Amino acid sequence: MIDVWTEKYRPDTLNEVVGQDEIIDRLKAFVDNESIPHMLYAGPAGTGKTTSAIALAKDLYGKKWKQNFMETNASDERGIDVVREKIKDFARTKPIDADYKIIFLDEADSLTQDAQQALRRTMEQFSDNCRFIMSCNYSSKIIDPIQSRCAVFRFNRLEEDKVKEYIQRLGEKEGFQISEDAIDAIMRVSSGDLRRVTNILQTAAIQKDKIDEEDIYGVAASLRPEEINKILNLALSERFMDARDELSNLMIERGLDGQDVIDAIHREIYDLDISEKGKLEIIDNLGEFEFRISEGGSPDIQIEALLAKIAELDE
Repeated sequence: MIDVWTEKYRPDTLNEVVGQDEIIDRLKAFVDNESIPHMLYAGPAGTGKTTSAIALAKDLYGKKWKQNFMETNASDERGIDVVREKIKDFARTKPIDADYKIIFLDEADSLTQDAQQALRRTMEQFSDNCRFIMSCNYSSKIIDPIQSRCAVFRFNRLEEDKVKEYIQRLGEKEGFQISEDAIDAIMRVSSGDLRRVTNILQTAAIQKDKIDEEDIYGVAASLRPEEINKILNLALSERFMDARDELSNLMIERGLDGQDVIDAIHREIYDLDISEKGKLEIIDNLGEFEFRISEGGSPDIQIEALLAKIAELDE
């Protein structure tokens, strides 16, 4: 259901891509010249990398874009076999009414080193017949020989005014109303991820036609600023057990995990009425405990340990 809604608002042309004006201008120049290089799109999730690749293909090939465009998700098919078989088979076939085909490798940073070496060779072998577009969150995970063959485009988090325009456009098309407080809440929990914005709005709009702040935090399963500030202030006042009980109840009620809590604390640290040194120590501890959770540590124990560290803070 969510995928259908997201697909519904995927732009048909590069002109409709939200918030990446400089990159889009460069891509449109390639389309105007009817020639594109191998490309690497790097940046955070939900900033328009996949959307830009598909819109580019639509602008370049018109109605026959699907015959000349193949999309594969490297996080699902990350081994050397997918490069040797699926990608190479598509690359060696002739394009339809075009000079070359496009192969789009989403999440290319998930490819193994062996698969990337095989891909490097495939890019050399079929460069006359095929162009590669790769997207990734971390370009450092792409081997240098591939990066050197690509024009690199770095996608940034979307600016707030662009996201707000997008939200208002969705509201007009889907017939729901959204308050300013709810828009601010979406901005807070989405961190510039337009895909997450769309998914939150879809879920909220199914439930009611007038969306408010409470709906957004409920759908996003996120802590509200006043809730996390209360917990942090309890911990900073050395009321560890009260802070622990308050957070535990909210985690059970909302179905939150450790990463959700760490993200919520990180958003609110900068507004706390404590010294810069105190904020620095909390951020340092956040990084440590997030790493522990990612390595398999118990989220409940690690979050309690984080609160204990905050309670020990020497202000």
